[in-house]
Amino acid sequence: MTVLSMSKQEFGRLELLLRVQSGRLRVADACALMDLHRRQVFRLLRGLRQDGAPSLVSKRRGKPSNHRLPPEVRTLALSIVRERYADFGPTFAAEKLAEHHGCSVSRETLRGWMIADGLWIDRRHRLASPHQPRRRRDCLGELVQIDGSEHAWFETRGETCTLLAFVDDATSRLMQLRFVASESAFDYFRATRAYLEAHGKPVAFYSDKHGIFRVNAKDAVGGDRITQFGRALMDLNIDIICANSPQAKGRIERAFGTLQDRMVKELRLAGISTITAANAWLPGFIASYNARFGRQPLNGKDLHRPLVATDNLDEILTWREVRTVTNNLILYYDRMMLLLEPTPFARGLARKKVDVVNYPDGRFTVQFEGTPLAFRVFDKIQTVAPGAIVENKRLGAALAMVKEHQATYTPNKRRYDPARGRPPNNLEAPGLPTKNRLRRGGIAPETDGRPAIP
Repeated sequence: MTVLSMSKQEFGRLELLLRVQSGRLRVADACALMDLHRRQVFRLLRGLRQDGAPSLVSKRRGKPSNHRLPPEVRTLALSIVRERYADFGPTFAAEKLAEHHGCSVSRETLRGWMIADGLWIDRRHRLASPHQPRRRRDCLGELVQIDGSEHAWFETRGETCTLLAFVDDATSRLMQLRFVASESAFDYFRATRAYLEAHGKPVAFYSDKHGIFRVNAKDAVGGDRITQFGRALMDLNIDIICANSPQAKGRIERAFGTLQDRMVKELRLAGISTITAANAWLPGFIASYNARFGRQPLNGKDLHRPLVATDNLDEILTWREVRTVTNNLILYYDRMMLLLEPTPFARGLARKKVDVVNYPDGRFTVQFEGTPLAFRVFDKIQTVAPGAIVENKRLGAALAMVKEHQATYTPNKRRYDPARGRPPNNLEAPGLPTKNRLRRGGIAPETDGRPAIP
């Protein structure tokens, strides 16, 4: 018994041709279904009558492609890769082959060659990377892990918010906690200030690759490839290290797992449902948590450094951007036009760089080499930029702002507002038009006994 292997397209053609032979399908319809001309359909029918179903199988099956590269090209490419680019991926290796050796091979072709030759392992067959435990730091303040966790901390009693946490790597102690609306640079400024004032300056912070801690854009312009938070830590002589995976900072990830279980229940027992009340309640919880889960460091030395007179936190923990002053003593910041007062000192700053300093409390100033400059705001555009890009960790705060902005609209401009609808049928409002049915079961407000029509 002969077993015939057919592709899905070939099997579909066989079924259609059998229906044409039996008269259940017209030739014109078969042409449309197979996307072939009549001449090709009759050719297939003639082959089916003479040789049966095997006539529909491609004659090229099992034979090398006419576009296959010569074996010499494969041998040359693999020999170069094995000799010079053994640890390169297929994409990078294909680029180097074309750039330095004049061997133009597509990355997918080279990928297949490298997999067959054992030079590359497909991701599906690659062993998972092990995440082995790392030894704790020896001293308190040597490494402090920082992160934020967005969670329903107040359950259904309040809005979802974010908890910023500072966990010491040597002792697993909670060094600082703060509830905020969302993860932002200014919230980290406030939390870091509270940490520094309470404990001093640690040796290093350990974080994830959030945009607050690390410049992730490959084509970023300006800023010396450092974020605002990173610049502030540099001024304080504190290093920041970014982890490659959540498992690398497992100390704080496990702490969040415990907090999302215990703290949620403690907040429920205390009847707390607001961020302000929760922040006032946190010191007592931190003390009880550290007594239960904290441990002694291997070395009793505390590596926190005290703040000195030059550590002006008011000026360091700020958002700073550089702007160029025009000849008319004008500069632009945050969709605002700032006009410098034409003092003799300010007149000499035309075409020079100045700093626009934005403070966490909402104030902002213009400074030149630390000297404040008098200015006034000429205009501010009161519009919302369409299509603004919002990070996933800040989406909750952005949606809350949108809801607050939409609440200022008049009822006839709000989506799904009952005032925008009309009576659902003629029985409820005889003689009134009933198109634009109310959505979601809304009922138009009544005035004088009859439904109001916008």
